[in-house]
Amino acid sequence: MTILEARVAANEWAALEGTYRAHSSAGLPAGLVETFLIQSTSEPAVWRIVSIWESSGALMRMRNSGETPGGVLIFRAAGVEPELTVHKVLHTLHR
Repeated sequence: MTILEARVAANEWAALEGTYRAHSSAGLPAGLVETFLIQSTSEPAVWRIVSIWESSGALMRMRNSGETPGGVLIFRAAGVEPELTVHKVLHTLHR
């Protein structure tokens, strides 16, 4: 799982959401299973893109591709540079 996070000025929120929708309409890139654009309810300027990858190998292939990840481009379109954290999913539960 990767999480991109940045503080986004209120006047850029619509641009962030619009760019996310535009990227989403093209479908998910290879190895990406699911992605979410989320906004903090306690700090509305804090936005995140949470992405679930099919495997750590799929994530590493994307990171080693030399291409700028779509999530980074989405945040850059809103005038900010996101911070990346990578997480290991140990357990999952679905309804």
